[in-house]
Amino acid sequence: MNPWESAGNRLREQQANSAVAAPPSPAPVRAAKPVPPWVPQEEKSGAAFARRFGRGLLWFVVVLAAITGVRQWFFPAKATAPTPKTTTTQAAAYPDEEAQAVAGRFARAYLTFDEEQPDERAKLLASVLPADTDTTMGWDGHGNQDVLAVQPGTVTHGKQHQARVRVDVLIRPETTTTTKGKKTTTAEAARWIGLDVPVVDTSGRVIVTGTPGLVGIPAHGPKAPDLSTAHVDTELSAATQSVVEKFFGAYASGDTDTVTAPGASVPALPAGITYKDLSSWSVDDGTGSDRIGTAVVSWTLGGATVEQTYRVTLTRVSSSDAARWQVAEVHGGSL
Repeated sequence: MNPWESAGNRLREQQANSAVAAPPSPAPVRAAKPVPPWVPQEEKSGAAFARRFGRGLLWFVVVLAAITGVRQWFFPAKATAPTPKTTTTQAAAYPDEEAQAVAGRFARAYLTFDEEQPDERAKLLASVLPADTDTTMGWDGHGNQDVLAVQPGTVTHGKQHQARVRVDVLIRPETTTTTKGKKTTTAEAARWIGLDVPVVDTSGRVIVTGTPGLVGIPAHGPKAPDLSTAHVDTELSAATQSVVEKFFGAYASGDTDTVTAPGASVPALPAGITYKDLSSWSVDDGTGSDRIGTAVVSWTLGGATVEQTYRVTLTRVSSSDAARWQVAEVHGGSL
């Protein structure tokens, strides 16, 4: 036998005998899927929209800032000149009421003449004149004249705190005649006259700065405009005429509480005035519990009869028994 073959056979037998059957390898174990520590939830549509909108708005701001910045590189804004500050000082209002009062006092003293008491006029004038002023104001010291009424009017403003005050004065001059050494004084008819008085506001007071000037007063006023008249409620006028007559009778006698509506306050006329009659009474057309009418009333005073016009407000007063009209308000004139 070939020795190389026998050696090879022995080697193969030894390897076969020494070989130990290896246990079958276990099947591969698949790893378990990892469990996350949170539970994913589906995003709501509103939240997603808000997130996208916010992201878009942010990008819009970034793009707008970039565009604006680039434009400023090439077209820089022109600097505007600062607006000059203007200081306005409001002039203090002229004391018109004080000027009228001072001019009225001056006019009364200036146009009052009494040749027997010249010092009285001088003292009254000195209270509204500057110091060390001639208080005769051009009067020669003769004559007599009374001032019955003074009505200050328009104040015309001038420069340096000066003004001119128009004063209407009702005067009654007296004429003195001498017959056989005996003086006789006769009062003339009273008449209105105008006086322009110059004044100035100084040191917190208004004073007269110099002699005034006499001016005329129109003999009559301008033509009155055509005023519309209200339609008359003839039925209510007839129904309330006795109420108005009773009221005006009490108006002159001094007792108006019994003929006026509850809560109304109508002071009575002073003594010496007597109610004569109600010449006419008409209620304006309208509706409601308050109505207005026009009354023409005749009074007797000073031995004379005068006719005057009133606007009377009537109110309807209701009680458990009946309803009646009573006077609530009275005003003189036709307004």
